[in-house]
Amino acid sequence: MSTILPHIAITPGEPAGVGPDIILQLAQQPISAQLVVLADPDLLQQRAAQLGLSIQLQVETQHTPRPHQPGHLDVIPIPLSQPVTCGQLNPANAQYVRETLRQACQGCVDGHFDALVTGPVHKGVINKAGFKFSGHTEFLAAQTGTKQVVMMLATPDLRVALVTTHLPLSQISAAITPARLETIIRILHLDLQTKFGLMAPHILVCGLNPHAGEGGHLGREEILTIIPTLNKLRAEGMHLTGPVSADTAFTPTSLSGVDVVLAMYHDQGLPVLKQYGFGKAVNITLGLPIIRTSVDHGTALELAGTGRASSSSLYHAVQMALEMV
Repeated sequence: MSTILPHIAITPGEPAGVGPDIILQLAQQPISAQLVVLADPDLLQQRAAQLGLSIQLQVETQHTPRPHQPGHLDVIPIPLSQPVTCGQLNPANAQYVRETLRQACQGCVDGHFDALVTGPVHKGVINKAGFKFSGHTEFLAAQTGTKQVVMMLATPDLRVALVTTHLPLSQISAAITPARLETIIRILHLDLQTKFGLMAPHILVCGLNPHAGEGGHLGREEILTIIPTLNKLRAEGMHLTGPVSADTAFTPTSLSGVDVVLAMYHDQGLPVLKQYGFGKAVNITLGLPIIRTSVDHGTALELAGTGRASSSSLYHAVQMALEMV
């Protein structure tokens, strides 16, 4: 890892979306790091011209780290398969998206980069191209040989982690096994200690069912899985509260003194977090052997090339990566 100047890899994600736009906007700001974008240089130059932004690109080398200068970007060139039209998905470029991620991840594993910050991808077009892809989180876990990772989103005032991520609702209950829940909590607890400096993190755990099952009358997952797992980990000294009813988990009283809320599924926790701080939220993958953060929004195809996209979430993702480094 760099000891003087953090070396941050950035992937733009879907080339027809706002990923290139927000990277070019971010490049206009002062950042206390060396930023390296893995992308097609022609795409960046063309999008900069559309946005009316001045950008000077330089091929990144592994020799002398240089601090980021506004209006400049270091680039590791990765060619597109076909030219890009803003807002128009093209499955032919799905492999390009995967390759930017693969090279950036490998660069972190090899120690060339200190952290990876990812722009938004479009899962549908990648799958349409014939590649099984359920999201960044799962892809990076496979690339690093990590059996289990944890998806956590954070705003300046709230952190929310997930037991399950991109699953249909019909599959969630079966996926929440005692082994999975225990592993998720262990990863969450350890990374809050090692990557966030919280020596005794307080984790608030949501129930799966309304009213956390109401004693088994509204579902038995809490009785059979969640409560026994929490009791086991409490006996080891972890500070765990719950399972609590998700409809009151995010009240100021419930959140007092809490470091993270653990939600059972994607749409149980993330709508509240994004209401708290959309545009300032950062997606963080815990459990990986690398540091990875990401924006909290999608590809916003309709905004690509218009200049109306905001780089706020990307800026916060870079700042979070720097804090973790």
